[in-house]
Amino acid sequence: MFQNFFTELRRAKIPVTIREYLTLMEGVDKDVPGESLDGFYYLSRAVLVKDERDLDKFDQVFSHVFRGLDYLDDVFGIGEAELPEDWLRATAEKYLTPEEMSEIKGLGDFDKIIEALRERLANQDKRHEGGNKNIGTAGTSPFGAYGYNPEGIRIGQDEGRHGKAIKVWDRRQFKNLDGDREIGTRNIKVALRRLRKFAREGAAEELDLPGTIRDTAKQGWLHVRMRPERRNAVKVLAFFDIGGSMDAHVKQVEDLFSAARSEFKRLEYFYFHNCPYEYLWTDNIRRMHEVTATWDILHKYPSDYRTIFVGDAAMSPYEIAVRGGSVEHWNDEPGAVWLKRFADFYPHIVWINPTSEPYWNYSQSTHMIQDIIGKDRMFPMTLSGLETAMKTLTR
Repeated sequence: MFQNFFTELRRAKIPVTIREYLTLMEGVDKDVPGESLDGFYYLSRAVLVKDERDLDKFDQVFSHVFRGLDYLDDVFGIGEAELPEDWLRATAEKYLTPEEMSEIKGLGDFDKIIEALRERLANQDKRHEGGNKNIGTAGTSPFGAYGYNPEGIRIGQDEGRHGKAIKVWDRRQFKNLDGDREIGTRNIKVALRRLRKFAREGAAEELDLPGTIRDTAKQGWLHVRMRPERRNAVKVLAFFDIGGSMDAHVKQVEDLFSAARSEFKRLEYFYFHNCPYEYLWTDNIRRMHEVTATWDILHKYPSDYRTIFVGDAAMSPYEIAVRGGSVEHWNDEPGAVWLKRFADFYPHIVWINPTSEPYWNYSQSTHMIQDIIGKDRMFPMTLSGLETAMKTLTR
């Protein structure tokens, strides 16, 4: 596995050498990281990464190579129960027609779903397949994998299939967006340049040719005048939805992310999943351990920041509307409360949606977010949509 790790780093064009690899192995032999995967992550990053521009690529390779070595986590506070592996092993998948799906009804209440899961964990003693009640596979139960239910808890399934889960039992690994991605077109950058506020700040490092000519003519001898470089001084605070249904839009968002890093010198960014809650993060590999309190962000970055949310706004309505509705943890306050705080504090705020605009009408959660931040503040991730969003931020 270590050799594969080294090979994948080279394949990602991270300049690692055999000497560095041997240094890493020496550290492992001396038990520097101990039994901790976190310790090995920090050791290997310190030994192998020489340029901070390679950190995102390193994290992506690390996540890919060591995926699955982390542990099953109780993400929403219902105890330390572990589910036997054979309960979750898929022998078939449930495929239904749209008409058959429409006949299956959810429990219709978030608290009822959680309470029902507690009862199943307490009373179930064997594997189930194809049923409509217990934890199992290929059925219509609200709990399990490879089946269908309009409001369920996904357990033991790597990826989503219908986008209907209101919670996910298994811990998921998300990748950072690659800020060094080569943009295939300049059009995104051109659209972002509509959000400009130029000022001359910093050290006087640029030749002021008109000033030099004027002072030289006035004084009778050469007088070189310097001035600070003219920069886009607008301050941008960006939040990127990552993972789940956003996996289908990674290339689009990476293009946008890379263009934003190029155009906005004062860019601060954070990640969230589906909806912002009490904490956000800047590194998806460490998102379970290194987070930033959302209150700290609201206190640190003043209201003159132009604020951009990027996400498909497609999720269970419970994730926005109810306490504990987060798909991955038990949140103390509904997502709507946090979105309202952002909308109230930052007067210049927009939401960029990579889903085609005609499909917004089929998503209840999209309408809920529009109601919170303003219907005129959500824009499609098209060139015209980005231009309109940047114009809105300048008002």
